[in-house]
Amino acid sequence: MATAREAEGDLNQSPAFTDVNLFTSDTALREAVAREGAADAAENLTAFGRIAGSAAAAELGRQSNDNPPRLRAFDAQGRRLDRVDYHPAYHRLMGFSTAQGLHCSTWDYLATVNGPRPGAHVARCAGSYMAAQMEAGHSCPITMTHAAVAALLHEPVLARSLLPKLLARSYDPRFAPWQKKQAITVGMGMTERQGGTDVRANTTIATAINGTGSGKAYAITGHKWFLSAPMSDAFLVLAQAKGGLSCFFLPRFSPDGSVNRIKLERLKDKLGNRSNGSAEVSFDRAVGYLISEEGRGVQTIIDMVTLARLDCAVSSAGLMRQALARAIHHAQHRSVFQKKLIDQPLMLQVLADMALDVEAATALAFKLAASFDGHDDPDATAYRRLMTPVTKYWVCKIAPPLVYEAMECLGGNAYVEEGGFPLLYREVPVNAIWEGSGNVMCLDVLRAVERSPETLERVLAGIEAASGGEQRLKSAVDGVRILLGEAARDQARARSVVELLALTAAGALLQAHAPPAVSDAFLATRLYGAFRHTYGVGLGGGDIHSITARAAPSLV
Repeated sequence: MATAREAEGDLNQSPAFTDVNLFTSDTALREAVAREGAADAAENLTAFGRIAGSAAAAELGRQSNDNPPRLRAFDAQGRRLDRVDYHPAYHRLMGFSTAQGLHCSTWDYLATVNGPRPGAHVARCAGSYMAAQMEAGHSCPITMTHAAVAALLHEPVLARSLLPKLLARSYDPRFAPWQKKQAITVGMGMTERQGGTDVRANTTIATAINGTGSGKAYAITGHKWFLSAPMSDAFLVLAQAKGGLSCFFLPRFSPDGSVNRIKLERLKDKLGNRSNGSAEVSFDRAVGYLISEEGRGVQTIIDMVTLARLDCAVSSAGLMRQALARAIHHAQHRSVFQKKLIDQPLMLQVLADMALDVEAATALAFKLAASFDGHDDPDATAYRRLMTPVTKYWVCKIAPPLVYEAMECLGGNAYVEEGGFPLLYREVPVNAIWEGSGNVMCLDVLRAVERSPETLERVLAGIEAASGGEQRLKSAVDGVRILLGEAARDQARARSVVELLALTAAGALLQAHAPPAVSDAFLATRLYGAFRHTYGVGLGGGDIHSITARAAPSLV
């Protein structure tokens, strides 16, 4: 017989949103994966969705954030250790994501005679979308390890030696030279305190040890203001060589087996992403290896940065989905004023309004992922170049207010740590900041258009083709061209044109692939709606029941 406390605890409380398959419960995700070329990955993603949405994984996420990494700078005798200890829960999460291949799967073809697998980026991004919902902090080293391969391929001899460790579907957390490990992870260090985004202002110096040239050793001296995942087995860093700003592979151990001269000065006390360490570091003649040529540091590492920007958008879309799913789930079970919340007109309108942005963000993120699978196709190349910063900008910008609004749908229960929403809310700002903040993305868009007007025309032609002659989308495309002309003369217009381009591209995708209830409401409110600060206004006349029902998590 239930105790009085147990009976009281069940009174009008929604059940915990755990043990939910994050793939099969998400209609928009399943459709995007199939539409963008990864339908054959559905069975694999279903299995991972079950893991990522499990109560056990949620508990690991809680533990890893309640017990953040700890720096061990010295041993008992005062000798430098420069190690970071992580909670076992963090290592378990890393094990889940590496077993899924989120750190490597798009590069599997490098170990075979076959070419890239069709839909590989889309399938991997679907896993990353769910991994972010499982626990976002551990996704940082997963993202960087995957993206680092693109930069390492500029140095084929080094890449060949590293690939067996990078492509391993396992996780080896030991602090040991990378040559002795089964699998490795790679981090990144670009920013310095005096320059930040302006990496060309970096002051870290690289001096050739064995002469200059590709693959040679350098002594690196200086600092990095942010070095993410400091227990990675190696890092890609930027430093000033004789020939200019250059990119280096910096392992944690020197060739003689001693710990490389990388001093971990402190771990940052961050707002969120607390399970993942971020360090301030200094280098004292640490041994690194040149990738590509001196003076080509930005051109080399930008391949890594571009892939990381894709992951920022995918992760933010996943976090938005998790927040919306929890809000709808709560509204389906909580009664207020003799009705379920889901049946209260104003609540239903808020949920439907959020659902429009989540579906649009998901559609944009996976369209972008598919462009990475396009490889040398000129349309895919153009989309990848222009829409990576556009998608990152818009998806990452809308995530924090959406997650906040979803919290409000749950009320006070969402504001306490036990429910998990505070953890989710602390995670969403980082993707807008990491790998280029909003202004950086907007300026990148202007630069892409200026350098290659054909890139813009290819993207706009694709949007027009998907729009099916819809007049509102045609007018929006014309508006993009007008605003770009204004932004070319006045950079202060850049945010306006980037947001309009994102909304237009998303609207075209929904027009082509989503139910009319979704596409019509999105176009009416996002392209032609009145100015608004909040969700739940301006959807009058829309089929909000159909919109919300489509977004509701399917738990059968």
